[in-house]
Amino acid sequence: MKKRRLGGDGPEIAAIGLGCMGMAGWYGERDDDRSVATLDRCLELGVEMFDTADVYGAGENEAFLGRWLKGKRGRVFLASKCGNTFGAGGVPAGTINGRPDYVRQACEDSLARLGVETIDLYYLHRVDPDVPIEETMGAFAGLRDAGKIRHIGLSEASVESIERAARVAPIAALQSELSLWTRDNEARQLPKTLELGIAFVAYSPLGRGMLSGAIEAMADLPATDRRFVHPRFAEGNFEKNRALVGRVAEIAKARECSTAQLALAWCFGRADNVIPIPGTQRPHYAEANVAAIDIVLTPEERAALDEIMPPGAAAGERYPARFLDNVNR
Repeated sequence: MKKRRLGGDGPEIAAIGLGCMGMAGWYGERDDDRSVATLDRCLELGVEMFDTADVYGAGENEAFLGRWLKGKRGRVFLASKCGNTFGAGGVPAGTINGRPDYVRQACEDSLARLGVETIDLYYLHRVDPDVPIEETMGAFAGLRDAGKIRHIGLSEASVESIERAARVAPIAALQSELSLWTRDNEARQLPKTLELGIAFVAYSPLGRGMLSGAIEAMADLPATDRRFVHPRFAEGNFEKNRALVGRVAEIAKARECSTAQLALAWCFGRADNVIPIPGTQRPHYAEANVAAIDIVLTPEERAALDEIMPPGAAAGERYPARFLDNVNR
């Protein structure tokens, strides 16, 4: 398993992680037995970072992961987040809370659900525009000093917020969306993380499944699937994006790998601090995802992918409007 360093003075960990959000049932029905099998297989393959958040299923994803963790804690690099508030059914409320007292209580609640004494990497899920980032980071630094967390992360933060936060406490990771169809972080955030020695943890590197090439039509998805509210899956946009993925699939076929593997290889190879965390609930997809980081794209393949999906090529915004306002603050 390839390794990448988490932050300037953090540990070297496996260069690909597992995003656990989908196991909360956001992309259709939950299947806990299959999810456990996937978690077990990832651990066997050498995956270390398992990523969750208190907002996933209103804490249920943390509780689920905590049950699985028993007897395995020493082999797992555990990441969670706070600040993205949630309403009924675990659906994000679209409001952000970065108040120090909220951060401290959220951490205690996550520790209890996870059944651990320390979270290895704890993120501010979104930056609260009404609370100075310095105050929020002060609470995170206090949690670190108290041994409640080991490393501090930010998610979907602007360059300004990253710089201000880093003056208060060392930032180990920035978690933001990065994929062939979400490249807006390439211009500023990614270079800034390289400059400051911060890991770039790439979530949704497969475009919420679209870049896998497996979604032929929205009618194939369960009615409860949250992708129905995402603009890029809306009628009109979906068809345009599906056509782009079809062109990516042609390159994958020539390379003799899956479309998903090609997309992951592109993401992983974008910079030497990128750690993708694709989500899946199926062990065989986890195996293919891990294998993807050994695929080194040629300059010609990268040029072809850039021609198909340059920044801004995807049809539709990456989030509904009320959530889009909370990114890159």
